This record gives sequence, structure tokens and C-alpha cells, in this order.
Amino acid sequence: MAATAALLLAALLRPAVSSSVSSFPAGSPGEPRSRVQVLGGSNWSLVLQGQWMLEFYAPWCPACQQIEATWESFAKESEHLDITVGKVDITQEPGLSGRFFVTTLPTIYHANDGVFRRYRGSRTLEDLQGYVLQRKWEAVEPVAGWKSPSSIMMHGMAGLFHLSGWIRQIHSYLTGTLGIHVWASYAIFILATLLIGLFLGLILVLISDCLCPSKARYTVETSEEAITKDNVENAALEEPEEAAELSADDAEETADVKDLSDGEDAAHSSADDSEEDLALAKESGEEEMEDLSEQPAADAETESSVRQRKSQAADNGL
Repeated sequence: MAATAALLLAALLRPAVSSSVSSFPAGSPGEPRSRVQVLGGSNWSLVLQGQWMLEFYAPWCPACQQIEATWESFAKESEHLDITVGKVDITQEPGLSGRFFVTTLPTIYHANDGVFRRYRGSRTLEDLQGYVLQRKWEAVEPVAGWKSPSSIMMHGMAGLFHLSGWIRQIHSYLTGTLGIHVWASYAIFILATLLIGLFLGLILVLISDCLCPSKARYTVETSEEAITKDNVENAALEEPEEAAELSADDAEETADVKDLSDGEDAAHSSADDSEEDLALAKESGEEEMEDLSEQPAADAETESSVRQRKSQAADNGL
């Protein structure tokens, strides 16, 4: 993330300017033509065909300056290697640096018919030539499909880097040409960001309403529908009342039946009690009659025994 931020800062510090792109740019008088093909936003798709070695550099990068002579010598041997050697200046082409997700400098990619691999070996001429001649790139894992420069995601990344260059150009125009203070320029960008966000949010709300419209709260009903609805509601109200009346009548009938059954039970119970009392009285009367019949017999026996004792006593006295 820090490397990405540094590259974005570098792209912003150097305004992107349009430059003519040619396969063999002409140098100053007396200098040989370079065999390194310069790529830009208009012709970067050339790397999707054939075999390429592509370097991303910046003029202010010390490591890039050290490899510059080696890269030129490597380009001179490109015909024997059956390869095309190219380079991209990220200060001139911030969009391409975002498309290839360049985070360090220099960054070298090997491309073979649209399949990209990151070169992480030594930057000497012998190692670069051996990487191609010995096909060492076949042992390197290709860049994932979603990170490929031709993928939709990297198209969006290129757009973000382009946007950063445009913002820097506008900032330079406001502060340099118009003489606006730096903080005033920042305030303009903040206000523009808020307004754009509100506008995009409004568009999203409108699109969502069109795709998923909300249900109407109130619907217009015809006279027939209203009458039918009233009838249904009245019927629904009458049914509980009828049920309540029926339940009250049932309760009264149940109470009457219960009272009758209670009266009958009381009568039966009283009759049973009277019968039991009569039986008990009869049994007690019989017992009394037996007691009365036994009492005279006992008295007679007592008198006879007394008489016998008196007669014995008289006899003994004589």
C-alpha cells in the first residue's frame, strides 16, 4: 500500500502530458536510434500478441537509471531472441502503471500471447537473455486472471490512475495559472466531491425506484368492491354476536338441567335417609320387646330361689 501511494504521489507531482509514441523514437543528432519500443495508453495492447519483455520505470528512479544501459543492450539482442523489448514511463502513463499494478520501480514483466509473468530475477544482461533463451519463464506462475492487465478490474484501476493525473492537472491550473491559494484549491475539490457524491446518490435512488417500485399505500376501490368489503365485515361482526347468544342459551339450559338433577338427587337421598331411620327404629323396638320379655322370667327365678333358701333355713332350725 505504501508503494502504491508513493507511485500515485509521483504521478500527481508530475503532470501527465501527451507525447507522440513511436516504435523507434529519434534521439538527438549523433545518437543511435533506440531499439526499445516505447508503449503508452494508445498502443499498450501490442503486448497481448507475441513475446515481450516490458519495463516500467521513472526518470527520477536511481535503480531505473542503473538498468537503462543494460536494457538498451538487451533490446539490441531482441532480434536473436525472437522477443520485443519495451518500456513505459509511469510519469507519462499513470494509467498503464495502474493497469499493471506497478508498486515498485523498476518493474519488469514477461508477456507471451497475453499471459503475463512478473520477472523477479537479476537485472544483468546475461540473466535477462538466459530467462528468454532457456525459457525460465515457464516455471514462473502467471498473473491471476483478475489481475491481468486486460481484465475488467484492471481497466478500472487504470481509470483511477488516469483520474489522479487529471486532478493534478486541474490543481496545477488552479494554483499556477489562476493563482488560487493551495488550500482554496483543496476546498474546491472537497466541495466538488460532496456534490458529485450527492448527485450519484440521487441517481442510484432513482434507479432503485425504477427497478423496485414501492407498493402504493392507498388503492382506489370501485363501488362494487366497497359494498362487498362492507358485507364481509358486517358478516364477520355478526358471527361473534350469534355465537355469544347461542353460548348464553346453552349455559342457561345447562344450569336448568343441573338444578333438576340436583333436586332429584336430594329427593332420592331424603327418601333413602327416611327408610334407613325406619329400619333402625324397628330394630330398636324389637330389641326392647326382647328385653321386656326376658325381665319377668328373671324375677320369677329370683323369687323361687329365695323361697327355697327360706325353706332350707326352717328345716335346719327344726
